[in-house]
Parts: sequence; C-alpha cells; structure tokens
Amino acid sequence: MRNLLFGGIASLALSVGSAANAGTLEDVKAKGELRCITSTGIVGFAYTDSSGAWKGFDVDFCRATAAAIFGDPGKVKFIPSTGKTRFTLLNSGEGDVLWRNTTWTFVRDVDVKLSFQGVNYYDGQGFMVPKSLGVTGAMELSGASVCIQTGTTTELNVADFFRTNKITYEPVPIETNSEARANYIAGRCDVYTTDVSGLAATRSTFAKPGDHVILPDVISKEPLGPATRQGDDQWGDIVRWVLNATIAAEELGITRANVGKLAKGTDNPEINRLLGSEGNLGTMIGLDKRWAYNVIKAVGNYGEIFERNIGVKTPIGLERGLNALWNKGGLLYTPPFR
Repeated sequence: MRNLLFGGIASLALSVGSAANAGTLEDVKAKGELRCITSTGIVGFAYTDSSGAWKGFDVDFCRATAAAIFGDPGKVKFIPSTGKTRFTLLNSGEGDVLWRNTTWTFVRDVDVKLSFQGVNYYDGQGFMVPKSLGVTGAMELSGASVCIQTGTTTELNVADFFRTNKITYEPVPIETNSEARANYIAGRCDVYTTDVSGLAATRSTFAKPGDHVILPDVISKEPLGPATRQGDDQWGDIVRWVLNATIAAEELGITRANVGKLAKGTDNPEINRLLGSEGNLGTMIGLDKRWAYNVIKAVGNYGEIFERNIGVKTPIGLERGLNALWNKGGLLYTPPFR
C-alpha cells in the first residue's frame, strides 16, 4: 500500500512538474498566435489608433516576438492589462509574455514568480504639474494631491519619497493612464506621477502640452522590460534574445532597409550568425534560422523602434539618454551572438 501511495504521489508530482514546465513555444504555435499582455493605453508605448490598430514601442516588441516565432508580426493577440491585473494574466496563462512598461524588481522576480528577460527601456519616476502652479521642484509639493496608479512601483516610490523628505501629500488612486489623464486635466489632483516616459506620453495628448511641466526630479530607478512565467527556460531565451537581436542590429548597422541584402552573407561573422547565413542559432532555441532576420524585417532595430514611436521627432519627444547604445553614452548592451 505504501509503495502504491508513493508511486501515486510521485506520478502526481511528475505530472504537476511537467505541466509547470510545459513548452510555451509549442502552445503558442498550436494556437497560431502570440498572446501579448500590454497596457490599456499609453500613447507611444501601447495604444490603438482611430482604426483600432495597436501601435507603440511595446507593441512593436510584441510583433517582433511573433515575427521570430511565425515569420509573421501580425500573429499577435493583444491583451490590455492594468497595473493590478498584468501579473495575474501572465501567471494564470491567459497571456504568453508581458511587454508592458513593467519595472524589474526583487519582489516581482522572486515572490511574484516572474522571469524578467532584460531591459528595453531605462526609466525613472517623475512628477508633472500645471505650469500655472509655479512649482519648480518636487520638494515644493508638500500638501499636494497626487494621482497615482495603484498596483505599481509608482505608488510605493511616492510613499517613500514623501516619507523620507518629511512632507505630506494626498493620494488620488487611479487604475489606468486614461483615468489619470482625466483626473489630472479636470483638476482632481495637483500632480500626476509615473515614469518620466509615461508623463511625456500623457502630456503629448493634451490640447496645450506647453501648459504642463515635468519637474526635473527623478526619484527612482525603473528598469522596464519583458517578463515571462518562471519554469520555461526555452521561452525565456526566445523573449530575451528577440530583445537582444534588436539591440545588436542597431550596433551592427542592420536596418529594415538593408537586412535583406545583409542576410545573403557578409564579411562580418556576427552579422551572419545573427541573420542565419552561418551557424544554427535559431535551431538552439527552437526557431527558424532566419528568426532574427524576420524580427528586423518586421520592426527594425532598437533605434528604429525607439525613434518611430517615442523619439525626438514624435509628439512625445524623448531623447535616447540612458537608452542609447553602450558605445554612444547609454546603457544598452547585448551579449554577443556566438
């Protein structure tokens, strides 16, 4: 009886373990689409245009992942999420990957059981106020009402900042960026706080963006990046190296315009390995040898993704800053493709 019981428990444990480590890649291929968890709407990062089409920086990375898997960037189902629902959607299996301005933290990595697969945007939290208030710095915000998105690091950072500096504030909890925008414009809060990139994105949608100021204070580090469920290393490798491929492509001078020509073979062995004319890097992660070619052909290199969606020539107008390549004064750095 003990042996039978032990055998039953062992079989159950093996079954549970196998389920926990079931191949996400195989599931995605079987469904014929990538379920990508993203924001409910942040202009420049993840939003729908007037025709209902998804666009943005994070959206392009969703499409890049689909291109790597299917050779088709259109095979994506976008799953909008709030700060509160994003991790539940991922860990419950309702989504396959999280590409949604999400900060990599200790607790999320260890306790929430996420696997972060790199950083696609280095950010920090700031404050936006109406210019008419005459405020020039965050230390002048004592007593202000502050719109804060719940379920985010933003909420915790604000509490720490005001407590550390012994000043008071009145929190105005909100769920989504659109709700924050409405409350702030209506004057229900004096201040809106989130990542600086999010503030710039929100300000770009105002009728008079120049009437609002993003204060110079940055009160936190916010390394934003893609996350997957723990327990599937192959899937994590795919998401991580899709991001790395866009960064490497920029460093190597590979663009949407020239990737077809370079994919035929070059004198640079790393370009050849990346684009599949040499070696078998794709096979190692269960993809076609042209997986990275498909990524770059679909969305371009990191710099192209950045400039098209949020760069200085867009209404959002973000400088590359920390998000420049490592050899151009930034932090973007990819391990070699070899």
